[in-house]
Amino acid sequence: MKAGIVGLPNVGKSTLFNCLSNAKAQSANFPFCTIEPNIGVVNVPDARLEKLEELVNPERVLPATVEIVDIAGLVKGASKGEGLGNQFLGNIRETDAILHVLRCFDNDNIVHVDGSVDPIRDKETIDMELQLKDLETVDKKLEKVKRAARTGNKEAQKEEAALLAIKGGLEAGVSVRAIKIDEESRLEFVKPLQFITDKPVMYVCNVDEDAAVKGNAYVEKVKEMVASENAEVIFLAVGTEADITELETYEERKMFLEDLGLDEPGSAKLIRGAYKLLNLETYFTAGVKEVRAWTIPVGATAPQAAGVIHTDFEKGFIRAEVIAYNDYVAFGSESKVKEAGKMRVEGKEYIVKDGDVMHFRFNV
Repeated sequence: MKAGIVGLPNVGKSTLFNCLSNAKAQSANFPFCTIEPNIGVVNVPDARLEKLEELVNPERVLPATVEIVDIAGLVKGASKGEGLGNQFLGNIRETDAILHVLRCFDNDNIVHVDGSVDPIRDKETIDMELQLKDLETVDKKLEKVKRAARTGNKEAQKEEAALLAIKGGLEAGVSVRAIKIDEESRLEFVKPLQFITDKPVMYVCNVDEDAAVKGNAYVEKVKEMVASENAEVIFLAVGTEADITELETYEERKMFLEDLGLDEPGSAKLIRGAYKLLNLETYFTAGVKEVRAWTIPVGATAPQAAGVIHTDFEKGFIRAEVIAYNDYVAFGSESKVKEAGKMRVEGKEYIVKDGDVMHFRFNV
């Protein structure tokens, strides 16, 4: 599961990506490694993991991770192949969620491709290019479906109606994620086509240092515009985040943040936001050898969660021993949780809750 950073040229995408690539921006225990020039595996800051480390004192700690992809800037005409159009659209199609960076600061020294700062216009530029690409997708599919629908095939007629609704929405400038359509049709006919504008999106407003704590008028305009999209909006001062990464020690970074009135870097909030956007959550394993955060999709069963550790755990799943995170912290250790009768034994149907501390019993 990976989230792609998109936006027009010169809005701060690569600077943001480089901030995420530097462990110093987050905390002493959260490193980053690059697996390709434009793809980074970023650790997810999680105070719960630090608390478990404190209680268990393990030999090592491994956080959850999320993949972030730095995608080249899009320009007008990308849907027709302008600029890096086809490459850009191919890269974005391969991601599971979109982090859309919008320039929300004034600076005459940084050229804007359209000559002035206007995040609403910038958002519409990218939306239009992505919508045009999705229109191509729906038109191709409709050609095939219409032929079957004309023969009286009821299922094809149902699919045609759903696709026509999507086509109408896109032609009206509405992204697929915001088009009203019944859930059954969305799951059956829309999701399989992997429309770019159906991907979950978070708008990242790049502000200047003065707006790092409370945002600014540009941010408020973006929030108003995307209210109907059910999309999250966050703001951070990407240039300032870059300055933080240059500081050598954790203490220096903490003082810098306090001077700004921030309790943590904005990049940490962004990473957690991306994790949530990808519909992911965390469970923990905690022992003296290792305290570890494991990533699962929301709604995963206990056997599916076990399978993240090793496929044998899922195949031979017998039961899961589960401690709620709050109980673990309240009692201070696994043994005390057991004494208090707060450890539960769960079977194959159990839906894992975010923060569960788990042991698996299996037999292969």
